[in-house]
Amino acid sequence: MASKLVLVSCLLVAFWFCAIEAQTKPPIVNGLSWTFYKSSCPKVESIIQKELKKLFKKDVEQAAGLLRLHFHDCFVLGCDGSVLLNGSAGGPSEQSELPNLSLRKQAFKIVNDLRALVHKECGPVVSCSDIVAIAARDSVVLTGGPKYDVPLGRRDGVKFAEVNATFEHLVGPTANVTTILAKLARKGLDTTDAVSLSGGHTIGIGHCTSFTERLYPSQDPTLDKTFANNLKRTCPNVNTENSTFLDLRTPNEFDNRYYVDLMNRQGLFTSDQDLYTDKRTRQIVIDFAVNQTLFYEKFIIGMIKMGQLEVVTGNQGEIRNDCSFRNSDNYLVSVTDEESGSSSELR
Repeated sequence: MASKLVLVSCLLVAFWFCAIEAQTKPPIVNGLSWTFYKSSCPKVESIIQKELKKLFKKDVEQAAGLLRLHFHDCFVLGCDGSVLLNGSAGGPSEQSELPNLSLRKQAFKIVNDLRALVHKECGPVVSCSDIVAIAARDSVVLTGGPKYDVPLGRRDGVKFAEVNATFEHLVGPTANVTTILAKLARKGLDTTDAVSLSGGHTIGIGHCTSFTERLYPSQDPTLDKTFANNLKRTCPNVNTENSTFLDLRTPNEFDNRYYVDLMNRQGLFTSDQDLYTDKRTRQIVIDFAVNQTLFYEKFIIGMIKMGQLEVVTGNQGEIRNDCSFRNSDNYLVSVTDEESGSSSELR
């Protein structure tokens, strides 16, 4: 009888843990699936992670670039790969917009290289936007962050963003909490999402031009004085083109030290430090600073929610043959080359 009670108790505990896990995983939108490529490209995730593991062993800082690329893609036109597009007759490239000028050029090449590897294995069945989402997740995992599944099935969009859309939708380094919460609320993301997603700054760098207004002509009082003096040595004037790590303690490890930095008044951007200064978000910062597991849990939720913003699915988009161009742009390039008597491969 006792053994039966133990068995029942164990089953109840297991069910309880499963129920918690199910509740913490956000619902997925129609058209996406946790097993989307199970039949058409079962090795897609292992191909990407294997390649990124080799890449990060040589240059781990590329992880931050890929993570940031996913953010910048999803907040403008949704997670449709629009940030990857070069400009064409169809519209201007998001890459030329000021908020995107600091995106790592290497990140765009990495995504296209991953696309070539995946398409070689499976044919053109995996979208560039899905590759960006997987690469962002692996950038977190391979730098020590939490493992999590990514819902897949996005198609690549064929629209170009309107001019200045990046300013309207992306959170800039000088934004305060009011602006951050307002912009994320428009995307269906809440206050906890805002603070947890900001934790992506636990890896990567910040350029001097993004924070020198906190140093000159007068010093931001929310900055720790020693920290500010060190920043002034890196950025001796407002136009310095130098950069520094966003998290000085563990710059290439995905952990919760970013929030410890904020509590020590060592957040690099205004958009970072204001999360601790503002009463609406301060307690969440404290909770994440003292509990890395909690941060990981909330970060996963935020990433899954963000990764589904305005996704293109089904027949609404396409699977690009080159992440930098819409398939119709490739066709036009090919026709133009033929008419001019020149020959070139499709991009």
